[in-house]
Amino acid sequence: MKVKNIAVKSKSRTEFIDITSEIQKLIDNEGIKNGICFLFVPHTTAGITINEGADPSVQKDIQTLLTRLAPQDLNYLHREGNADAHIKSTIVGVDKFVFIEDGRLVLGTWQAIYFCEFDGPRHRRVVVKILSDD
Repeated sequence: MKVKNIAVKSKSRTEFIDITSEIQKLIDNEGIKNGICFLFVPHTTAGITINEGADPSVQKDIQTLLTRLAPQDLNYLHREGNADAHIKSTIVGVDKFVFIEDGRLVLGTWQAIYFCEFDGPRHRRVVVKILSDD
């Protein structure tokens, strides 16, 4: 499969956006049965994570901890006012991979894939590459 992009529009400065269904749609549309799905966020102030998908308080807790680790109002050298977002992106990371079996993402019962916005609101993208075993 060629590289595909998923468009993401954040609504607030810090936000976790569930993109699991969008990724599954790409797999369905491509007819992939088995393989690996690579995900990459080409932004220096955003990231991607896999975590709890059933209880939204988990995402809030993660955001709260990241804000404590890298508060926005610290005396950073970076002058654009978003140094905290760069740090959070580095902590969370910008890439993940997920196995595909029988046409479905291999995730745990409670897991979901989240685009992590740290400097929104913005229009963003997630780059997706699927390697098929078929």
